[in-house]
Amino acid sequence: MNLIQLLLLESLRNRNLHLDLQGSDKRVLSIACQDFMNYLIFHWKLTSQEITQPQFTERIRRYLHEKPEELKEFLNIWSGIWIKKWNERVRLVAETEESQRLKKNRKRLSQVEPTWRQLRNRSEIEDIIVQTLIRNGEICGTSILTEHLLKNELASRIERKTSTNSLEDLLDITNRVLARARRLSRSKGKTIFIIIGKSRLM
Repeated sequence: MNLIQLLLLESLRNRNLHLDLQGSDKRVLSIACQDFMNYLIFHWKLTSQEITQPQFTERIRRYLHEKPEELKEFLNIWSGIWIKKWNERVRLVAETEESQRLKKNRKRLSQVEPTWRQLRNRSEIEDIIVQTLIRNGEICGTSILTEHLLKNELASRIERKTSTNSLEDLLDITNRVLARARRLSRSKGKTIFIIIGKSRLM
């Protein structure tokens, strides 16, 4: 377990004693860590290409050494907002209770994997969408939502037999997904559905 995970583990446990973050709920911790990194990269006005995981961890380590109380206070505030968002936005769905709509959508998105993997400038596009979500108050599941929104747009283009290769296509894809991200941020209710099996979280 790395430094960021350890810091978030303590902070999230203080917020919700029922979370088993080293056991059945470890995916919750994994998502929280990614969201925390995305938030700080946004806060530091960087992109994911400008900072590696070791550099990120070293920056946190330095901050912890120089201003431990300030970092702890910041983490507690952030994790409080994150847990509130998690409860608002995330719904756990048992494998046996997964709706036909969710199954159909999962199958639809799985078919865009080749296009997704080959999408030009994908990291840069993802950064822009993550930043837009955070700017509009979405700090929970930012990477999950970004991937879902992008894959949905790619699936729509494939169904319409529309190209995804040119610079013009990439700009159109990005603009459409950004519009959806802003609309999603204004909506209420569940936006992330996590399928759980016998071991709690997949």
